[in-house]
Amino acid sequence: MNKTSYRCIRLILGDQLNPQHAWFREKDEGVLYVIAELHQETAYVRHHIQKVCAFFSAMHHFAQALDQAGHHVLHLTLDDTKPFASLTDLLSNLIAKYAASHFEYQLPDEYRLRQQLAQFAQNLQLNCTCFETEHFYLDENALKKEFKAGHHHRMEAFYRRMRKQFNILMNDGEPEGGRWNFDSNNRNKLKPKDFNTVPAPLLFENDVSEILERLKRHSIKTIGETQDSIIWPVTRAQAKQLMAFFCEHCLPLFGEYQDAMTCTLDNAIDKRQWSLFHSRLSFALNAKMISPAYVVNTALAYYQQHKNTISLSQIEGFVRQIIGWREFIRGIYWVNMPQYSKLNSLSANRTLPEFFWTANTQMNCLQHVISQSLEDAYAHHIQRLMITGNFCLLAGIDPSMVDEWYLGIYIDAIEWVEMPNTRGMSQFADGGIVASKAYAASGNYVKKMSDYCSQCHYQVSETTGENACPLNSLYWRFMDKNQPAFANNPRNKMVYANWLKKSDSQREEIIAQAEHYLLNIENL
Repeated sequence: MNKTSYRCIRLILGDQLNPQHAWFREKDEGVLYVIAELHQETAYVRHHIQKVCAFFSAMHHFAQALDQAGHHVLHLTLDDTKPFASLTDLLSNLIAKYAASHFEYQLPDEYRLRQQLAQFAQNLQLNCTCFETEHFYLDENALKKEFKAGHHHRMEAFYRRMRKQFNILMNDGEPEGGRWNFDSNNRNKLKPKDFNTVPAPLLFENDVSEILERLKRHSIKTIGETQDSIIWPVTRAQAKQLMAFFCEHCLPLFGEYQDAMTCTLDNAIDKRQWSLFHSRLSFALNAKMISPAYVVNTALAYYQQHKNTISLSQIEGFVRQIIGWREFIRGIYWVNMPQYSKLNSLSANRTLPEFFWTANTQMNCLQHVISQSLEDAYAHHIQRLMITGNFCLLAGIDPSMVDEWYLGIYIDAIEWVEMPNTRGMSQFADGGIVASKAYAASGNYVKKMSDYCSQCHYQVSETTGENACPLNSLYWRFMDKNQPAFANNPRNKMVYANWLKKSDSQREEIIAQAEHYLLNIENL
């Protein structure tokens, strides 16, 4: 790039790496694309080091791809952007430097960035245009029609409308197989005899040594662990390769075991099987290297060709996560922000325990999931919801602290998808906008869906006593404390009936056990 002036500067954020965007259909000598590593984006929350490396590496590769396609690209590293306190300071400098008369950007998918750029654009003394990202199934106008602020929306109803609208797994207006949802088929535990069906995941070796040197040089504070290479896809080609691998090796049993958890397989000497049958495509999707339509259409095409080995419940469970849950969560986020980020319906205010940063706990389920998260910047949805999330819910952890931990630690965590999953689905802090009930569970759920309990210091069968599973007494304390809010929910009727069957002394003993654990939460 040797031009000194451009008519238009177009900003591409780190989660807008969509090569299929209309911007790139034609080359324009008067347009400069800007892709920048920003100090503000490494500091608003403390991120996992693999997350920072993955985004920076993907941005670098995307800049290279645009350049090779004949576009003018300015890729700036932390070295280049250090003098600028913010994104808008950088943009002001570049607009002046290149004498641009137009500034264009794609709508950010995080509220803070959308507000920052909207205010910047409003104050600009030149032409400014913002564009859709052209990534999701539903555009901005469609979201406003589907969702209403402050209201509870049923994901199932939304999912069915999406199936109909986009004609996915439909036959003449009816759901394929006569059922909309096969969730009841998706709750199987992995047993030892099933372990040999779990594929070793496809892992990449993307060199990030130069990025690590930059992070060190600029004293960027991160969490977690990494080596000189990372396992995550950082190009569209790698993302497509991972998609193909998922279809061939994971999709045949994805639905059946999508809620399963295990620590046994992680100890295998020759292969790492911690991701089970999950696709691990969420980072590539959220960075927009591939689109949800590409993912769904690819999976559906593979299913159609392999119906002898892939049942309907497997593909439906996967499709539901993409066109159902992912699009649903985005709608919840945008229609309720910024108020959503302050919601705390259960008045939870306890500090997040230190072991969430170290994994130094005797609770094997938490130790395993937190360790995996620190090592790989990854945990699948049930680990997030029913292990770390469930503990935080039962213990009454401040949802803002829970938000910050989830947003920082996971490779795929961008606020639009993280916050409604955490503050809404996991912590019930939104009072039921996302979920119809609090997803609280005792140790029995963990035992049912995993092998964590068999290797734990605590006894999952005990509710009180020296080594009783903390989740058991914490669960009953949580339900007792929130009885006024939860008792009228028909789904909780049996829970409270069982609680009231216990004698006064039994209930008092259980509550005392829970209070003891909370008082000593750092030592669990």
